[in-house]
Amino acid sequence: MGKSEQKRQLIVSRAAVLFNEKGIAGTSVDDIIEATGTSKGCFYGHFESKEALSFASVDYLLEKLTERRHTALNKHTKAFDRICSFMEMIKNPLKSYFDGGCPIINLSTESDDTSPVIKKKMKKMINGAISEFTEVLSSGIATGEFSASLDANEFATKMFLGIEGANAICRVLGTAAPMHTLTSSLRKELAGHLNG
Repeated sequence: MGKSEQKRQLIVSRAAVLFNEKGIAGTSVDDIIEATGTSKGCFYGHFESKEALSFASVDYLLEKLTERRHTALNKHTKAFDRICSFMEMIKNPLKSYFDGGCPIINLSTESDDTSPVIKKKMKKMINGAISEFTEVLSSGIATGEFSASLDANEFATKMFLGIEGANAICRVLGTAAPMHTLTSSLRKELAGHLNG
């Protein structure tokens, strides 16, 4: 990676944190320039606008979240352990991987009616996460680990929606207790579908 590409990546990664903390609308180009230690000329040499940078930063945030999900889900071979590994990873929303909390919550709320491009990226991320959880659970049904009474897509959807809601509530209340309650309940429900 050349110096120019390194600088571009630095701007993207630091802007991503700012956007996640302050919102895209609440972050100015001057904020980004200050955070990256660059100049306006350098900024505009890499990005034609703040909007163009926001698209690259959203991609960066979502790629990092996807990598973390894959890492957690691939620590084990059994489907139950894979799902529990993911829930363990996200157990404390107050110590988020990114400053400012979960990008899925932050970006979904902000881009809902203001940015069709970011909304499309978020939709792809959400559908991809639910699909991945569904595939893990379906594989557990196929191998006989789970009984056929488990509706893989329904559980995956409920899990994803519950976790994202708990992310938001935990940060408002200043405690990880709601997430612990949710993940404990999800584990018990999923364990109820285990064969043997």
